[in-house]
Amino acid sequence: MQLVWLPSAIGDLQRLHDFLVPHNSAAARRLVLLLKNAVNLLQHTPRIGKPVDDLQDFRDIVVPFGAAGYVLRYKLHNDTIFIIALRHCKEAGFSL
Repeated sequence: MQLVWLPSAIGDLQRLHDFLVPHNSAAARRLVLLLKNAVNLLQHTPRIGKPVDDLQDFRDIVVPFGAAGYVLRYKLHNDTIFIIALRHCKEAGFSL
């Protein structure tokens, strides 16, 4: 399976990293690595995520981190996995 990061998802990854850096730069680096590893896992198990209601072929993976976690939203289309968005679980407008 091919992985394609949409520009919005790349921006989300940078935003999440930048938010953590002033508080804990080591945690920010661990978060980026953890999220990239979750994306790479999709190449072997693309249907691991929970289907998103009302969005055909979209799935979410919850990636635990610290006291909460992050949500990785992706879409399957033929042999391609599109990484759509990354959000902290507590962010408004991104429900599970």
